[in-house]
Amino acid sequence: MDEQLNTAVLVGCAVLLVAVLSVRVSSRTGLPVLLVYLAVGVAIGEGGLGIDFEDYALTAELGLLALAVILAEGGLTTRWAAVRPVLPFAGVLATLGVALSIGVVAGTAALLLGADARTAVILGSVVSSTDAAAVFSVLRRLHLRERVRSALEAESGLNDAPVVVIVLLASSEAWGEEGLLHIALEIVAELAVGGALGVAIGWLGGQLLARAALGSAGLYPLATVGLALLAYTSANALHGSGFLAVYLAGLVLGNARLPHRRAVLGFAGSVALLAEAGLFVLLGLLASPDRLPDALLDALVVGAAATFVARPLAVAVSALPFGWSWREQVFLSWAGLRGAVPIVVAIVPVTEGVEGATRVVDVVFVLVVVYTLIQAPTLPALGRLLGLVDVSQPTDLDVETAPLEQMGADLLQLQVPPGSRMVGVYVPELRLPVGAQVTLVVRDGSSLVPDRDTQLRAGDSLLVVTRSEVREAAEARLRAVARGGKLARWYSA
Repeated sequence: MDEQLNTAVLVGCAVLLVAVLSVRVSSRTGLPVLLVYLAVGVAIGEGGLGIDFEDYALTAELGLLALAVILAEGGLTTRWAAVRPVLPFAGVLATLGVALSIGVVAGTAALLLGADARTAVILGSVVSSTDAAAVFSVLRRLHLRERVRSALEAESGLNDAPVVVIVLLASSEAWGEEGLLHIALEIVAELAVGGALGVAIGWLGGQLLARAALGSAGLYPLATVGLALLAYTSANALHGSGFLAVYLAGLVLGNARLPHRRAVLGFAGSVALLAEAGLFVLLGLLASPDRLPDALLDALVVGAAATFVARPLAVAVSALPFGWSWREQVFLSWAGLRGAVPIVVAIVPVTEGVEGATRVVDVVFVLVVVYTLIQAPTLPALGRLLGLVDVSQPTDLDVETAPLEQMGADLLQLQVPPGSRMVGVYVPELRLPVGAQVTLVVRDGSSLVPDRDTQLRAGDSLLVVTRSEVREAAEARLRAVARGGKLARWYSA
């Protein structure tokens, strides 16, 4: 192997191992792991080990692709039943809220920092988008009330799309040449194309995977992630919003009848972790430590406007028709975390040759680090103070499926989680539909064939064989019992 290639692989493996260990550090400190990744990148860059890297174009291209992978994983792991009630609010916050935030931050940058209109709009846009990776990594460790957590996750998955479209337009030759109405219509068209493609590819892909018996269980995760990224690239090719397409495709696929769901989500999580680690290390490598101190004051001013004025205003206005309490609005305002998205999107104007764009990148980099250090560690305490943390809520049931094509049946695998209302239920009390049967219970490393006297315990693993035509009803019943106990009504998941 070539020595240079061997060194690159060695450094890459070392960084990957540091990234994996950083997840442990993040879980103990409450800080988003992105800060550790950024620090690794800075440490091996020109201010540390001396690696000189200034390829903004490559960083932008790889960064946007990495963000697509992260959004795909976010969509795959978001439950439609939880996000559906809050989707209208999340949609308003991701559009009208973003527009309000851009106006406030851009106005602040123009008035207090003397930025020209184009720079002010770009700066306002890039800091108005919450970051999916940061939000998912922090909030999924908290037992937040479901609708608050779901609203933040849905918003972080949706608001990247309009921000990217606005920054691309502001960085292009269309700036100053096209009217406001034309730009608004172009934004709407790109979002419509991306949304339609994402839903269509996600639905068609879900139907295909549910009916196909592939030769290996390992092919399902590859096919699922590939379908989500197909939505991203297809939308980009048709001048639609790739970010909206990939998130919606992931959301539709994640809520379809996916075979080997646990393997799919595990693979998607690993790929997203790799994309996140590589992205933040690359961004840290790109940073110039000698320029960052000069950007501190501007970052504090812009960050203060975005965090303490723009975000609360956007939440308050967006929440008006939906009846959110003041406690929920306070948490939603403070939980507007920023991460890779602002930095990556801020790089786009640099690649387009926009004057002063490098300064914007420095300001956004410092802003992300400083305000993440302030906001992320305080979120658990704020949630408890506002009474929004519910440690008693039952854990949702994770059902793994595998098609048995030649038998016209499906195999369901699930584990009874702690806190589930399935604990204490006797197997006959599950009342599965005709054609579905619990065939095996694995408990404490031992297997037993259940009978009428078998009572389920936390940690039990169940194998359920069901005819294909009653598989959905069986899965719905299992989820219903997990949430409501043996007397739960028969309702869909």
